[in-house]
Amino acid sequence: MGEDTVTGAITTVEDVAALAQAIRGEIGKAVVGQEQTVEVLLVGLFAGGHVLLEGPPGTAKTLLARSFARVIGLDFGRIQFTPDLMPGDIIGANLFNFQTSTFTLTRGPIFTDLLLADEINRTPPKTQAALLEAMQERTVTIDGESLSLGERFMVVATQNPIEQQGVYPLPEAQLDRFLFKQIVDYPSAAEERRIIAAHGAHGHAMEPAEWGVAPVANAAAIADAIAVVGQVRLVDELIDYITALIRGTRGVADLQSGASPRAGAMLAGAARARAAIDGRDFVIPDDVKALAPALLRHRLILSPAAEIDGRAIEDVVASIIETIEAPR
Repeated sequence: MGEDTVTGAITTVEDVAALAQAIRGEIGKAVVGQEQTVEVLLVGLFAGGHVLLEGPPGTAKTLLARSFARVIGLDFGRIQFTPDLMPGDIIGANLFNFQTSTFTLTRGPIFTDLLLADEINRTPPKTQAALLEAMQERTVTIDGESLSLGERFMVVATQNPIEQQGVYPLPEAQLDRFLFKQIVDYPSAAEERRIIAAHGAHGHAMEPAEWGVAPVANAAAIADAIAVVGQVRLVDELIDYITALIRGTRGVADLQSGASPRAGAMLAGAARARAAIDGRDFVIPDDVKALAPALLRHRLILSPAAEIDGRAIEDVVASIIETIEAPR
């Protein structure tokens, strides 16, 4: 455990903010920049949601997920998704034991606390669907038997941009299971220089421990933090604002499909988590505005006319946010 490991109970939003800052500091030992992505992961963790990271290869998505898992002290599992991966390779199966003449349950790599689904869109939809029940209900069913994955189960998935060859776009039902879709872009010039200087001298080490990344939390601390997040106040004016924002995605000419009521409930929970990470026991409009793009971009579908015109989903989301008046 690291020197700043959280061992006592977390009872206030100040404790949650301190824990979040400690997590950021440890991740920063291995990953240069990516502050916004780290915040999205923290909000996802404390809001009980899953996160999809999209970006070109070589932008530290895998190293970031591995570092995040190590810092928060949860069991970590990784699946490299490939075109020939089968559902049983993920969830496991009952295999016949010839010595005992009985079937024995062999659990797949999904039985962990934090699962890194690496390059999830490199595998066909049939295999992608193996994650649906796990992400929604935190259980898996093998031969009719329902098995729990635990309350802390979280999926951090990475995917390559859909413009690349050899990818299978995730279906809408799968995308909707993710709280956020975060775009991981190339670093700034200064950050890229730091990456080259540090990683060029350190070889190709992908193990966070080799960078001095140490756990600063454990399952009990995470559970305490989530309980504190549940006490963060969300006033009626902000509930009205979130409702207007979600409803504002429907009936828009540039969109073929808008966001569902579930998206609104998820946005409210995520805003509470962001407030706590910031040391506040109340949500402000900026919490909602900051998280709305990552929460909405994968839930909205452009209309054919908007696609022909070259409209970007990011621009449509930004326009909707600007249109809906926030409470003062």
